[in-house]
Amino acid sequence: YNKISRSIASALFGHEDIKRAIACLLFGGTRKRQPDGIRLRGDINVLLLGDPSTGKSQFLKFVERVAPISVYTSGKGSSAAGLTASVIRDNSTGEFQLEGGAMVLADGGVVCIDEFDKMRSQDKVAIHE
Repeated sequence: YNKISRSIASALFGHEDIKRAIACLLFGGTRKRQPDGIRLRGDINVLLLGDPSTGKSQFLKFVERVAPISVYTSGKGSSAAGLTASVIRDNSTGEFQLEGGAMVLADGGVVCIDEFDKMRSQDKVAIHE
């Protein structure tokens, strides 16, 4: 556990707790089924908050590079449709198609949303739905 967490984003000095959290995120938890039939997901979510220039974006880009399934997006340019799904009209046929957004493309993997504070509040709601 310590060897893995030390190897995460080794170019960034310190931040041992963040590196441990990212190690847990990458390897995930264990799915469990309760005796009453309720399933608990083993997903581990990480929220990085901090002052500017403390390496948050570098951690996200590292996770995007090493996770087998990952999508990196910036909150500045993301909309609810871009995160979930949107309807696109095909120019050649005129038919409508459903195109998956970042969260759909990263199903079973990791979605890294940088600059989450720059997103509109109605777009943030789409993540919970």
